[in-house]
Amino acid sequence: MRFDILTIFPQLLTSPLEEGIIRRASAAGRISVNIHNIRDFALDKHAMTDDRPFGGGEGMVMKPEPIAGTLKFIEKENPGGRVIFLSPQGDTYTQATAERLAALEHLILLCGRYEGVDERIRENYVDEEISIGDFILTGGELAAMVLIDSVTRLLPGVLGCGDSVENDTFSRGLLKNPQYTRPRDYEGHPVPEVLLSGDHAAIAEWRLITSVRKTLEKRPELLAQAEFNKNELQILKKNNLLEAVAKYKDINRH
Repeated sequence: MRFDILTIFPQLLTSPLEEGIIRRASAAGRISVNIHNIRDFALDKHAMTDDRPFGGGEGMVMKPEPIAGTLKFIEKENPGGRVIFLSPQGDTYTQATAERLAALEHLILLCGRYEGVDERIRENYVDEEISIGDFILTGGELAAMVLIDSVTRLLPGVLGCGDSVENDTFSRGLLKNPQYTRPRDYEGHPVPEVLLSGDHAAIAEWRLITSVRKTLEKRPELLAQAEFNKNELQILKKNNLLEAVAKYKDINRH
């Protein structure tokens, strides 16, 4: 997958791209990330990329010409990318969005600044607006990195264990079950015995039960999208969880 990022602060992005899974994915050729400085496409000698808003008001607005020039340059070199504007006005980013974007080959990420971008860019160049939450950042760069990270880990061959993606929190409408590692006892708090039993069926049942309980406690609305097979429904019923889950999801309680 190819990512192109449009920003006026390219140095903000260099360090995150040089660490961990993102670095390994890039080194392995699974992704390529290209950072474009919007200032390079400004039309005046001072490389201005923003100006005061018509009609008055606070702040500055990013000018259309440098952004359009950058997008046209990318389109000429690598046509067909999907242009995404990271914006608080966009649709809220979810795991389902990440999975949809991971199926594409080329994403172009526009990072806004100040009071936003000239509306003519939104109307004529942007394919989709995405928000990573109902809060305001100083710019779209961190949001772009969130998107790149979450999409990259879904690509084939990026994670060492393919099951990690399938069992992720949000992948099936449930929060992930509690996790433990060595030591077996830490400050008087032992690891649950079932995880040391070697009984894979019992472990799978424990993980399902604890996952459902955690979801009911913290994010019960997620259960509306959760999927359970017949065996799992029986496990929920046996552990007196079926009625609680059924409040959020239309399932056969019997």
